[in-house]
Amino acid sequence: MLAVVFTLLLLGACEKVNRLAQAPTIYVEKGSYPESEVPEYLRTVSPDILFVTDRRAVTTREGKMNFSHERSPAMAFGRIEVNLAPGWSWSDLLQEQSANRNRMPAIVTGDAETLVQFSPTPLPFELKNGVARPLPSALAPYQEQKRAFQRRVSAELKRANRRDVVIFIHGFNNGFDDGVTTLANIWHSTGRIGVPIVYSWPADSSGLFGYFTDRESGEFSIFHLKEFLRALSSVTELERIHLIAHSRGTDVATSALRELVIAERAAGRDPRRSLKLDTLILAAPDLDFGVVRQRLIAEQFGPAFGQIIVYMNSKDGALGLSQTLMAGLRFGRISSENLGESERVIFKRIQNVNFIEVEQVRGQSGHAYFRENPAVLSDIALALRTGALPGSSERPLTRIDGNFWQLRKDYPLQVQ
Repeated sequence: MLAVVFTLLLLGACEKVNRLAQAPTIYVEKGSYPESEVPEYLRTVSPDILFVTDRRAVTTREGKMNFSHERSPAMAFGRIEVNLAPGWSWSDLLQEQSANRNRMPAIVTGDAETLVQFSPTPLPFELKNGVARPLPSALAPYQEQKRAFQRRVSAELKRANRRDVVIFIHGFNNGFDDGVTTLANIWHSTGRIGVPIVYSWPADSSGLFGYFTDRESGEFSIFHLKEFLRALSSVTELERIHLIAHSRGTDVATSALRELVIAERAAGRDPRRSLKLDTLILAAPDLDFGVVRQRLIAEQFGPAFGQIIVYMNSKDGALGLSQTLMAGLRFGRISSENLGESERVIFKRIQNVNFIEVEQVRGQSGHAYFRENPAVLSDIALALRTGALPGSSERPLTRIDGNFWQLRKDYPLQVQ
């Protein structure tokens, strides 16, 4: 029981960060945040972030529209304004973020505005010849809701700098605003490419056993995530989906994606083309490595993506305690030494999956490094902006062995 308490406390402590991140190393060194590539309407300290969520809508004590940790049978699609640095101008943001401040300003979110309210699922259905079919009276409005969602995403893509969507799926103990502010940091760090969308599942349950409640809420959310990705991939203007998942969010993401990939292949389609899957980033994944081998690697999950990037930290204390609790090696803590010879052969054959060991991150930043470490933010930005693989001139990571790479704290400035 004591191990459970420590695990939950540490995981929770590592999640509550809502500050503007320091500028990625690539921009500090070159002084070249790609401002010229950012559309005029996005050159603001208070951009809109889109969201899809199956949390229950609430009004806070301050009268703010938001979403709780409780589950909703219906998805909501909407927008929320995010002020990255209250009191700063756009030019202040670009200058001050690169000044190596010890403490950056707190990010402030506005009211969440629902643009499309979906019908509750499962939709009412009837059986005909042993096949379940939604009732036409229920299916018609649900399909129109999907079209309304697609029209808004289409409009956003038409005025964006790239026809890409960047999705973030948060982890355990994240409130709605936590996921929103994390994506705002990452998306800003990429140079604001494409359209940012948070997929926010019903996490942040309170109490001693909140971790386990959140795990089951992740299972609850998988169907909605699949519906969201199906509807999104059908948007004509969309060219690429980049999906970033953190901690327990990696289980929600990979479970949904696995089922979508299986369904697309069964229908005779190439999931990479039909689902428009480009980059999948698994940051500090709280996944059992044995489960990953059997459910993802054995089922040839990797070829469905342009590339898969796994950020790892063998000193990740939160995952270490989770590993003790769940009794399975966590994917976010593996190293090349953890692999047997047969696994090394398998990984070397998977050319588009790479494992990146993040150097010198401990303490609270040892689990949240992907959203606050300038070197990691640099690699995410380079991967999403260029599509380059590790070891290329665009992403000069240091090879450890095979598909395993080291990301040094001064990356990409000095490579040995």
